[in-house]
Amino acid sequence: MGTKYVGAHVSAEGGVQNAPLNAAAIEATAFALFVKNQKTWNAPPITDEQVAAFQANCKKGGFSPAVILPHDSYLINLGNPDPEGLARSRAAFRDEMMRCQKLGLCLLNFHPGSHKGEMGEEQCMDLIAESVNLALAATSGVTAVFENTAGQGGYLGHTFEQLAYMIERVEDKARVGVCLDTAHLYASGRDLRDRPSYDTAMADFDRIVGAKHLKAMHLNDSKSGLGSRVDRHHSLGEGELGLEPFRFVMQDPRTDGIPLILETIAPDRWAREIAMLKAFAESLG
Repeated sequence: MGTKYVGAHVSAEGGVQNAPLNAAAIEATAFALFVKNQKTWNAPPITDEQVAAFQANCKKGGFSPAVILPHDSYLINLGNPDPEGLARSRAAFRDEMMRCQKLGLCLLNFHPGSHKGEMGEEQCMDLIAESVNLALAATSGVTAVFENTAGQGGYLGHTFEQLAYMIERVEDKARVGVCLDTAHLYASGRDLRDRPSYDTAMADFDRIVGAKHLKAMHLNDSKSGLGSRVDRHHSLGEGELGLEPFRFVMQDPRTDGIPLILETIAPDRWAREIAMLKAFAESLG
C-alpha cells in the first residue's frame, strides 16, 4: 500500500505561516487551513514575508503542496441566484485561488453553492461551473476541489451525479477534483458503516465521477442520521458512523497520496485521532 497523509484543519491564527507549525505539533502528515479569515469578505493581502515563512515551515514539517488542502470562505456561494451576491462570491473565490497560487499551493477545497430555493438545480449547477471556469482562467497551478455536501440548505453536490454534472462543465479537467467528506456522504444518504456499503459508495463514485478526480477526503463522524441532509460533524467513533468506515478509508489504495483531513469537533483529540488513523493504515484488518 502507498503512503497515507493524515492531518486536520488547523488554525492559521496570527498568519498562514503558523498553520504548518500547528500541524506538526499534532504529528500530522497533511493539513488544511483557511488562507484568509473565513468569516469576512475582505482580508489584507498575504505578504512576501508570510509566503517565505509559510514555505519554510512547510519544508521543515515535511508538508508538500500536494498534502495541503486550503478551504475557501464559508461566505462564498458560487451558485448564488442573486447577481450581486454571485459577483461578490466569484471575486472572493478568485482572490482565494490567487492566495493559494502565491503560497505555492495546488488545491483549493470549496462547497459548490446553494440555489437558496430560488432557481432550479441545473441552472444553479451551470452557474457554479461557470464560476469555477472564471477562477481557473484567472489563475494557474491551483486545482478547484469540489466538496460533496450533506444537501442542507439547498446546497448542491450532495449526489455523485451532481458532482459529475458540474465537473463535466468545467473546461480545464486537469484542474478540477473532488474532496469526499464522510459525514456529508452519510447525511446525504450513503451508508459507509460496513465494507459492502463502503465499497459500493466508492465504486459508484468511480463510475459516476471518476476515481482520478479524488483529490482529498474529510474524515468526520456524523451527529446526524443516514439521509438526514443535516451537516453536523462529530469526533471519530462518537457519532453515527462509528470507527469502521475510517478503517476502510485508511486501508483503501484509492486514498494513497492525498490529504486525509479531520474536521472533527474536538481539536484536543486530533493528535489521538491522527495516531489512530495511522494505526488503521498499518493494520491488516
